[in-house]
Amino acid sequence: MNSSSSTLQICFLTAGLLTFNYGYSSESEDTQKTKDDEYNQRMLIVGKKVALSTEAGSATVLDEEQLEKFEFDDIHRILAEVPGVNIRQEDGYGLRPNIGFRGVTPERSKKINILEDGVLIGPAPYSAPAAYYFPMVSRLTSIEVFKGPAAILYGPNTIAGTLNMQTRQVSSLNEGMFDLSLGPDNYQKTHAYINNSIGDLGLLLEGLSVESDGFKNLDGGGNTGFDKNDIIAKARYNLDTAEYSQVIELKLGYADEVSDETYLGLTDNDFAATPYRRYAATQLAKMDWEHEQAQINHFISNAKFDLTTRIYRNNFERGWRKLNNFQDSQVSLQQILNSPDNAINAAYYDILNGQADSEVNFGKLLIGTNFREFYSQGVQSDLRFQSQTFEIENNWKLGLRYHEDEIERYHTEDTYNMRSGVLEFSGNQTQVTTANTERSEVWSLYVQDTLKFNKWEVTLGVRGEFIDSYYQNNLPEQEENWLKKSTEVWLPGASAFYNLNENSGAFIGVHRGFIPTSPKQDPEIDIEESVNLEFGYRYFNSGTRLELVGFASDFENLKESCTASTSSACFDNIDQEYNAGEAEVIGVEFSYSDRTSISSAIDLPFSIIYTHTQAEFGETFSSDFALWGDVESGDPIPYMPENQLTLTVGLESSDWRSNLLVRYTDSMYEAAGDNVTLSGVTTEPLWVLDFSAAYDFINYGTLYFKIDNLLDETEIISRRPFGARPGKPRQLFAGYKYRW
Repeated sequence: MNSSSSTLQICFLTAGLLTFNYGYSSESEDTQKTKDDEYNQRMLIVGKKVALSTEAGSATVLDEEQLEKFEFDDIHRILAEVPGVNIRQEDGYGLRPNIGFRGVTPERSKKINILEDGVLIGPAPYSAPAAYYFPMVSRLTSIEVFKGPAAILYGPNTIAGTLNMQTRQVSSLNEGMFDLSLGPDNYQKTHAYINNSIGDLGLLLEGLSVESDGFKNLDGGGNTGFDKNDIIAKARYNLDTAEYSQVIELKLGYADEVSDETYLGLTDNDFAATPYRRYAATQLAKMDWEHEQAQINHFISNAKFDLTTRIYRNNFERGWRKLNNFQDSQVSLQQILNSPDNAINAAYYDILNGQADSEVNFGKLLIGTNFREFYSQGVQSDLRFQSQTFEIENNWKLGLRYHEDEIERYHTEDTYNMRSGVLEFSGNQTQVTTANTERSEVWSLYVQDTLKFNKWEVTLGVRGEFIDSYYQNNLPEQEENWLKKSTEVWLPGASAFYNLNENSGAFIGVHRGFIPTSPKQDPEIDIEESVNLEFGYRYFNSGTRLELVGFASDFENLKESCTASTSSACFDNIDQEYNAGEAEVIGVEFSYSDRTSISSAIDLPFSIIYTHTQAEFGETFSSDFALWGDVESGDPIPYMPENQLTLTVGLESSDWRSNLLVRYTDSMYEAAGDNVTLSGVTTEPLWVLDFSAAYDFINYGTLYFKIDNLLDETEIISRRPFGARPGKPRQLFAGYKYRW
């Protein structure tokens, strides 16, 4: 960390401490719990679902009870219960998620805002938004997805929406939990937390470890799994005075992962024969990362206002060693796997699977290690207050944030020979392929007022993003290659909600969407912009919830970036961005959940989630981007399933429960246009069933079972960046959870 960054953090800390009003008061347990709930709500976007939501914007909240139904470790599986989410699976475990909302490209989740406890959690959300780090979902107690006009409150990406994940909050109780789960492929999950309260001081310590040897079979043997660990510590202190309710909280976290993951898939024929095979050329693949986080929260409120201030710092570093290509090849790995019977391709293919050896001047493999170091830090304050103008109630939300983030890349390549199915280092000198730094310094603010009168709630707001970005090429003799640029944008939004009655309402909203370019992009690369419209109907009554939303995004300019996860054609042009001009996404989201009693002791909860999406290019153009090529107006945008459906049904009594989740994903185009690899190729439609069951022994804990992919469906979920890749096969898990 440089000295300016250290000074900045000290300034942030000092600024935050100056707002604290120290005091002491003793509260009853019920009063303290009310204060805890008030503070916890400020860590959320939507909050608890206790009444009809009058927010104009589609909102979904998955609370701790819902998250525990299936005990999922994979965010992709969890988000199947959220309408409007489009996903590209990759490794079967969800280690590096690809999540989009309302038709935006899901690649590395880089077009949505990802928050943890209200703070941007990506390694470098402005400079390099690809989410190679993602929190372990088993430690989360709530997940919120918010789409629509209120997106202007949560930048920088305002086109699609925001994913906010809440970690376990410190409570006023003395409690704890232990959870142990076992499964196939040496799967083990150990999860525990302990919470203690001493007067006004609350302490929480939580740890989670998940590991597996992997479900794929490496030619010649070896693990294809992962080992992940996550630890969080929190300390909260109440500083109440006679005039103010006040809380200060410190959160510290550490996480790491070592996973034997590769980008290389299979030929379609090999997938049909042995879908869980991995070629010998992937035996050195390994992702190794560490993440550190620190956050200070301060919350103060009285009858007139509440103010939440967050100071945060995230450090992330990772190295991913993987096969890049053949040293002497004029064709990409994707082309080799797409046409392995071609005379030239066949020779390379035999080396990939270890059936042939590299020769002196043929078949040397390039094994690259992409080392990247990130930091993200900032301070943000969010103010809420009310005012009255004649008969109109004004509910104000104002926010200000200063944010810095940086990525430093150092990519290298080594040459290896294939010898009798084993990769051997050639002894050649390591080549540095990429060395650069990108940094962003950002001021952002928002102002929003919700006017309540009669049966109406009208919300008007605007967000401002003011970005100064810097790029420096660090390769020898390339130091003169640098760029400094500034981006300033205002993002207005407006919406209205009409209460039809106390249980239902209709809403409509429009807002401007924005996604910035990265610091290294030439100013000729335009930002992504859109005008987004939504309208819908919402019903809530006790356990019954229904929402129907239509949405449309009219893109003035669609933008994509070339990453290693996109295509092997991007390896020589990592993170270059491309413009596609106009595009259009329209769709419908439907969600319905209810609960009925089938006897005096057994309830049947169920839900239906459906999303229909049509995403098309609006211009005819030719592009060097590996997913586009020669595109005609009306061509579909890749990795956008037209139809998605999720059904859940359960049986619950006072001491046991069982749940079934049925998920359907329509086919998706692997690429758009012509003259690119995989033009016209699609994934197959996919049905996946997940099942869970649990029995509560009252004072002796809970025994639970789950089966992921109950029908053992095996389909190609993606051919990106090269080769066919499977989802997870059927797996049975058993676990025991004890709370005190």
